[in-house]
Amino acid sequence: QVQLVESGGGLVQAGGSLRLSCAASGRTSSVYGMGWFRRAPGKEREFVAAITWSGGSTFYADSVKGRFTISRDSAKNTVYLQMNSLKPEDTAVYYCAASKINYGLEYASSFASWGQGTQVTVSS
Repeated sequence: QVQLVESGGGLVQAGGSLRLSCAASGRTSSVYGMGWFRRAPGKEREFVAAITWSGGSTFYADSVKGRFTISRDSAKNTVYLQMNSLKPEDTAVYYCAASKINYGLEYASSFASWGQGTQVTVSS
C-alpha cells in the first residue's frame, strides 16, 4: 500500500503561481508512475499531468500544457506540480495518485492509490 499526502494548495490571483507537492510513503517500490488529477465544483474528475517514475516521461492535459510542469524527486519519493499563469478555471481540488504501471497514465483507472486532495482557488 502506498500513502500519499498533498500540500501546497491555496488561494491565488489569476496569473499567479502555486507549487503542489505529493509525498509518497509505504510500498513506494511498487510505484511506476504518478499523476495529478483535479475536480472542479460540479464537474467530473479530470486528468492534469503525469510522470513515469523511472524515466521521467511527462504527460499533460491540453488545458495545462505550457503552464504546468510535473516533476519528481526520486530520493524524496515526492512529485511536484508547478502551476504558472493560473486561471480561474483551474480552481479545483487537486489529487495526487500513484500507479503500478507506467502507461495509460492519463486515465484515473490506471492509479491504485490516491491522496486526500488539496484545494486550489484562483480568483479573477
